[in-house]
Amino acid sequence: MATAFIGFGGNLGDRAAACAEALARLGSTDGVGVVAVSDLFRSDPVGIVDQPWFINGVAALETRLSAIDLLNRLIEIEAEMGRVRLRKNGPRIIDLDLLLYGDLRLAEATLTLPHPRMLERHFVLV
Repeated sequence: MATAFIGFGGNLGDRAAACAEALARLGSTDGVGVVAVSDLFRSDPVGIVDQPWFINGVAALETRLSAIDLLNRLIEIEAEMGRVRLRKNGPRIIDLDLLLYGDLRLAEATLTLPHPRMLERHFVLV
C-alpha cells in the first residue's frame, strides 16, 4: 500500500457536494481508501480570474493502485461527474489532482510528482 495525497475542488454548482461526491467515488474504488480529509477552503481562481471562487481541500489516501492508475481514476471520476476541459484553468465542477504518491519522484508527460504547483496552492499548505 502507498500513501497518496490529492487536491480536490471546484467552482461550479454546489461545490461542497461535488467534493463530497468525488471523494465518495474515489473511496468506493477497489484498492483505494480515503483515510483523512482536510477542512474545505474558499480559494480565489488562479490564471483565469474572471470566474467563480473555488472550494478546495486535500485528502490522504492509502492505495494499491500505481500512481498512473490512480491518476487515471481521478480523471475518470472528473469525467463521470461532468467535467469538460474546454480551457486550462477554466471553471470546473470538480478538479482532482494527484499531489504526492509516497516518496515517488516522477517527471512524465502525463504526470509529475510531487505536483509541480502544489506549494502555490494555499489550501495545500494549511
